[in-house]
Amino acid sequence: MGRRTHYSTIQAEASGAGTALKGRQQRTRHSLPIFSFTAAVALVSVLAVAPVNASAAFAKPVVSTGPAQSLSVSGPFVHAVTRDGYEVTKKVVVVPPKPVAAPGKSASAPSAGVPNPGSAQAIGHQMVLARGWGEDQYSCLVSLFNRESGWRVNAANPSGAYGIPQALPGSKMASAGADWATNPATQITWGLGYITGRYGTPCGAWAHSQNTGWY
Repeated sequence: MGRRTHYSTIQAEASGAGTALKGRQQRTRHSLPIFSFTAAVALVSVLAVAPVNASAAFAKPVVSTGPAQSLSVSGPFVHAVTRDGYEVTKKVVVVPPKPVAAPGKSASAPSAGVPNPGSAQAIGHQMVLARGWGEDQYSCLVSLFNRESGWRVNAANPSGAYGIPQALPGSKMASAGADWATNPATQITWGLGYITGRYGTPCGAWAHSQNTGWY
């Protein structure tokens, strides 16, 4: 009788333990999906918050120093850099001013109008137009040669200047023709060649004459 009671007790305890184990297994099967869902939600939350924290980290001021230079950063986009141990030399280039006409002087000249046919001025007018210049250049030539010689072929100066363009000496005009002493066309041809080579245009020569009294 005692043995049966002890066996019944052991059987009852074993049955209770099996029931408890079965209950724990059932709870585990029900708890596993809930745990997995909770872990997934936590992971998504961390990934969503991490970029915000990273951006906040970049927005913090950063200061970096070194023995030869220093870097100061204020905010995510404003920064200032200073360096030591360097010397900067600034080279200043002085550009000389361009020559200008004296006050009251001008490179233009009064209109010369239509020259008399067959005159020295008529020859000069034809030569000016043949070079592609306009009436303004002819007017400058008239004013220039009026000042130099009055357009006289035999105008002579004690200095040795001669002819309409007042070549110095007059014999220079021989390069334009052997009749340089008497032919206005030869003298004007030489004069226009000299003006072109030295001043570019009759108005350029006239502007120089206005400023200096000679060309």
